[in-house]
Amino acid sequence: MTDPTPERELVLTRIIPAPAALLYRAWTEPALLKRWFAPKPYTVSQAETDPRPGGASRIVMRAPDGTEIPTNGVYLEVVENARIVFTDAYVRAWEPSAKPFFTGIVTFEPVEGGTRYTTRVRHWSAEDCAAHKAMGFYEGWGLCADQLAELAAGL
Repeated sequence: MTDPTPERELVLTRIIPAPAALLYRAWTEPALLKRWFAPKPYTVSQAETDPRPGGASRIVMRAPDGTEIPTNGVYLEVVENARIVFTDAYVRAWEPSAKPFFTGIVTFEPVEGGTRYTTRVRHWSAEDCAAHKAMGFYEGWGLCADQLAELAAGL
């Protein structure tokens, strides 16, 4: 397997002053996921997770005007407190999605002062990657990382 090309991958890394286990919980427990996953003023109206290889996830973000944005996918790899790999290429039980967009790789690496939190988003095409960047990937995912850190500080 070769490394993805830069024109198809977006990466965000932060050091979050919280243990990896807490950040993992925030990614896998629906009640916690709802509290940080959408960049404010968006909210998460629904969150369902089955964090195991082949398990389905469903997250519905709600825009300030009430528009709902559903995202369905499956987990490809789950290593408790260390790594979560998921994709929207499937919607559930290996049922292909109509238009796959990306595979996400989230890692939680213990470091002095907390956890190195990294999200890698690998897109199916350079065009999808450019579109995601133009939609505000760094701003939106960065705000969510800040919200994740705030949640972790309060737990």
